[in-house]
Amino acid sequence: MSRETLNLDSALYEYLLAVTDREPDLLRELRQETAALPSARMQIAPDQGQFMALLVKLMGARKTLEVGTYTGYSALAVGLALPADGRVVCCDVSREWTDIARRYWRRSGIEERFELHLRPALETLDELQEKGENGSYDFAFIDADKENYPEYFERSLRLLRPGGLIAVDNVLWGGSVIDPDNLDEDTAAIRRFNRDRHGDERIDLAIVPVGDGLTLALKR
Repeated sequence: MSRETLNLDSALYEYLLAVTDREPDLLRELRQETAALPSARMQIAPDQGQFMALLVKLMGARKTLEVGTYTGYSALAVGLALPADGRVVCCDVSREWTDIARRYWRRSGIEERFELHLRPALETLDELQEKGENGSYDFAFIDADKENYPEYFERSLRLLRPGGLIAVDNVLWGGSVIDPDNLDEDTAAIRRFNRDRHGDERIDLAIVPVGDGLTLALKR
């Protein structure tokens, strides 16, 4: 037993992957291609992708949202875990990055599950609400610009059904959230987001120390 979460060094993390990693070859290839990009730090870890896939399977999710798609790894991990009639609505502003995503979605054989919107995510989320889709989504993953996390969260929460789950990435921000000397805008935004979620009575809450910290918010 342990009273605190175990700190994983590189060797222990490699062991974790060795005994749990079931990353499909296509996802591994996408992750390796993304690792060569200058922006590769935006890529989620394979154990996080596998964890989110397990969550959507446990929920029996069919209709999901993603805010911040990048090269498509997280969307593909979730999409592969959905049933044949599943749907992933993806929001991003970069055609360059999402062109990589689309290439892998085509190769996956489930391209029809992905619906990509190339414009500011708030516009897409507002449009989904205007179309009457509030309360119809099962799962949402938020991994985009940090200052807009509260707005992404509020809109996603309205779009989710009761019992739906929002996963929010980077909430530990490499440990910067506890550094009093770190006053940059992204760090401050994540601190505010974490503080506000702690007191949010509309959700059941956990932060899982996977990847860079993943908030799980279950809509009541």
